[in-house]
Amino acid sequence: MAARKESWVTRSLDPGERLGEILFGLVMVLTFTLTAGLTVSEGREGVRQLLVSAIGCNIAWGLIDAVFYVMGGLFRRAHHQRLGRAIQAAPDENAAAAVVAEALDPTLAEVSSPEERRHFYRNVVQVARRLEPRRPRITRDDLWGALASFWLVVASTIPAAIPFLVFRDQPRFALRVSNALLIALIFLVGFRWARYTGGSGWRIGLALSLVGVALVAVAVALGG
Repeated sequence: MAARKESWVTRSLDPGERLGEILFGLVMVLTFTLTAGLTVSEGREGVRQLLVSAIGCNIAWGLIDAVFYVMGGLFRRAHHQRLGRAIQAAPDENAAAAVVAEALDPTLAEVSSPEERRHFYRNVVQVARRLEPRRPRITRDDLWGALASFWLVVASTIPAAIPFLVFRDQPRFALRVSNALLIALIFLVGFRWARYTGGSGWRIGLALSLVGVALVAVAVALGG
């Protein structure tokens, strides 16, 4: 059986990043639709204005997320460069290994023994001391990841529009269906998240749905 080909989105973002972007987009559009009865005019024109506003908001936040993704990549590479310079500036191998330990122990302590880490850190020191410092630059992977982030945030708006296409003559009913659909999708994101984090998909999905609605309520209460 042939291996399934990965899409450019799955190659650019890990599962946690993809689910996080989808969740962010769903919560943003849900903020609009849950309060539509208070903020938009009656009738189909009001619903159209609502959808245009929701899509415009998610496009704007998708662009912001894309920029943050690129900045995050630059920050990580700059941090690695600073770590490399600190290793090269250390007076001896033990001091250099201590620099590496300070940076990596919080991540590796739970999955490795002290002896394994010491051996690994010394290998890192040997490699880092041979490397030439390079100025951090934006890479092609940064741009693909930024595009994937933008696409997932914007695409999360699409489910909100479907009920209005199906129930064209019942805008209020379509609005309620849209709200329910978005909450259900937040639940599905949580259910899927459980595959990568462990635990019950039903519990995580329900908890994430409640958290999503609570975040929307907070945003609305603060004028968002």
